[in-house]
Formats: sequence, structure tokens, C-alpha cells
Amino acid sequence: MLKIKKKTTDFFECLPSYEQNYFKVDHDHQIYFEQYGNPNGKPILFLHGGPGAGFSASHKSFFNPKIFRVIFFDQRGAGKSIPFAETKNNNTKNLINDIEKLRVFLDIDQWYLFGGSWGSTLALLYGISFPKRCLGFVLRGIFLGTRNEVNWFLYDIKKFFPEAHNKLMSFVPKKYHSNVLKWFYEQLHINNRSINLKAASVWAEYENSCSTLRYVERPVSGESALAISRIETHYFINNCFLSENFIYKNIYKICNIPSLIIQGRHDVICPPNNAFILSKSWKASKLEIVEDAGHSAFEQSMRIKLIDALKKIL
Repeated sequence: MLKIKKKTTDFFECLPSYEQNYFKVDHDHQIYFEQYGNPNGKPILFLHGGPGAGFSASHKSFFNPKIFRVIFFDQRGAGKSIPFAETKNNNTKNLINDIEKLRVFLDIDQWYLFGGSWGSTLALLYGISFPKRCLGFVLRGIFLGTRNEVNWFLYDIKKFFPEAHNKLMSFVPKKYHSNVLKWFYEQLHINNRSINLKAASVWAEYENSCSTLRYVERPVSGESALAISRIETHYFINNCFLSENFIYKNIYKICNIPSLIIQGRHDVICPPNNAFILSKSWKASKLEIVEDAGHSAFEQSMRIKLIDALKKIL
């Protein structure tokens, strides 16, 4: 009989997955996925952030493995999916279709969706495309894929984390200070590995250093940062492959599907105003602001609220 040990903070122990596999989604890409927990449990899809961040074993700690059948997967180019850090045929529409193909492949009729940051974007977009397949949502750090949000990330975070922003800008030539995205995109996609890796480490450190309540320098090696930095800039320079305000305009398609939105009051990467506005347009949603949390799902108050939310959806 499976005994579930909890950590002192009531987070679940990360156990081995019962399936680890690859699924070919097109000629170019194979996505890596794992199934975790109870094979007969409530199916729930975990959608990682970025785009390009991949999932990690630590994400298992949110889920009670007695109750949930959790599907984790690395989106195109991320984590263990192959080819690594690839942007060819990597766009929002293809990611949504990958999710649906995976659902069919795993013979799941309906499932819950759990996602934060870019994961919340993808959960919302999948729901808009396939509302009948969604039982409900648990979302964190709402990001709606708009140009204003990207500009906030690149320029306005300096109002709260001037040290991190100054460090980022010191790496960018002055003539590109008004178009930081274009410069990083070029550095990350040029055919020069050393240039790619240096730019990747700077980009990822900036994002990581602003993800919690306190500013902490979090250096990242270029190799581990390459996928998220290359794929993020690819998506951001293409407006996340969405028309402006696409999610706002289409939220009515899932307005009757329950959602719990958990938002850090001090989330500087994805400020809470978007979560507030979204919840006002989504009658079946409930918004909870976590007063002592930023963007990271791993801050203690945020993790407790997310685990609580997972109990409430059942």
C-alpha cells in the first residue's frame, strides 16, 4: 500500500513517475512526458512556464499522488524534448495541438489544467480551443501574451528591481536600449555558440532574480538557460503568435468552467492587475491574492495556496 510522506511544510514527497516516454508530434519534434501519481486518479495536466522552461521533479510536490494522475510534459524545444532549444515549427498553435494530441494518445476524455506564468497562458488558450475537454483550471501568475506585458518585463521591472535591470542593460549596447528584445533575439539565434550561451545566461539571470519577493542574484549557466531564453525571445518577438487581447476576447468560451486563480500580490514579472481583470470577465473563476508572495510557485505561501486550490477543485 502506498504511504504518502509529507514534508514539514505539508508539500508532497516527490516520488518516481510510473511512465517516462517520448511522443512524436510532427516531423521535427518529439515531446518528453511523464505520468505520475495514481494511474486511476483525477487526470491533471501540468503546464510549465517560459515558454521554454521545462518541468522539473520538484513540480511533483504540489500533487497528492494518491489522488491525481498528473501528466507532465516538456513543450517543444524545452527540457528533455528534442530537438533541444529548437524554434523551428515552435509556435503557440502547435503547442495547443500538441496538448490535444497527447490527451488523445493517453486516452483521457477530460482533464484539469494546472499552469503558471506562460503555463497559465497555454492553459487558457487550450481551454478556448477545446473547452469540452477541460474539467477546471488552477492558474498562477497570469500572463496573457500581450505586447504590454512583454514590455513591462523588459523595461518596467526596473521600478521594483533596479539592480537586476541595470545588470541586464549593462550587457546591451546603448543603441539597443530601446529595443532590448531585438538585440537578445539576434544574440540568441546567431550561429555562434559562445555568443548564444552568454546572452542566455544574462537573460535567464534577469528573470530568475526578479521572481521572488527579495532580489537575489541567481546566475544561470548558458547551457541550462539556452532553451528558455531562445524560445522566450522567439515567442515574444512574434507577439506570442497571438492577435492583440486574444484571450480577453475569447474568455467567454470557458466562462462556465471553474477556475481558481492564485496570484502573488508582489508578482513583478506578471503583475496582479491582469489576474484581476481576467477574473472579472470569467464568471466561474475565483481569484485569491497571496499577500506575501511574488512570481515563483516555490515561495512557501504560494505553494501552500496552490496545494489548497488542488484540494478545492475535487
